[in-house]
Amino acid sequence: MADIAESIQDGIATITLNRPESLNSLSQELLNMLREAIMRLGSDSNVGAIIITGEGRAFCAGGDIKSMGQRNQLPFEHRVESMRKMHLIPQAMRTCPKVIIGMINGPAFGAGLGLAMSCDLRIAARSAKFGVAFGKIGYSGDFGGSWLMTQLVGTAKARELYLLGDNFDAAEAERIGLVNRVVDDADLLAETTAMARRIADGPLVAYGYMKRNLHAAETEPFAAVLEMEAVHQARTAQTDDHREARTAFLEKRKPVFKGQ
Repeated sequence: MADIAESIQDGIATITLNRPESLNSLSQELLNMLREAIMRLGSDSNVGAIIITGEGRAFCAGGDIKSMGQRNQLPFEHRVESMRKMHLIPQAMRTCPKVIIGMINGPAFGAGLGLAMSCDLRIAARSAKFGVAFGKIGYSGDFGGSWLMTQLVGTAKARELYLLGDNFDAAEAERIGLVNRVVDDADLLAETTAMARRIADGPLVAYGYMKRNLHAAETEPFAAVLEMEAVHQARTAQTDDHREARTAFLEKRKPVFKGQ
């Protein structure tokens, strides 16, 4: 059984972490497959939105603790290169032109929380649990989590969650801005699919440039973002979707976007 499962239905791609016996902890095979899938689906013209979720009762419990001892025996330089290779995944997610939605169906801890935070949007089941977890195993953190957490919830809360390491529930995750929406467990799939449907049916070229603008806004000065917006706005003005939206507005109807 492969460590991830993948499907595409009506323009919505779903990547499912598929190690339920270990709460979808991150094996090397899973990491390799996940990176490849994100890069491939990001350039697939038949894909309008990507959902990432977990099989079974967890989203992702983080690193595979059983294999940590073996990995930690590697020379320091090899270990650093291994971490750098893993970190290509959150980088690929941020640069992916498609919108990625995290469907948080259960526990998301450590690097699993980093994976969730790397998504553009996050919908959590009411029963989902979250935690940084690194301090509990004597680690400092990976998967871009310290940067992502700081961006999402602010410096004070990020320090609290990292240094104290307390787990928290979905309601708290929504309150602090870590997830966009919390829904009943039974409604998670339908609500996530509905959101993905809205994205997949939208102006996909514009969404890709929106991601670039929003990511730049997290680190770049105002003048640089203004310049980026000028270039991207001029580019999206040339799309078929913009012309369709303009025509639909004048005709007082809903636009039909083609993602072009």
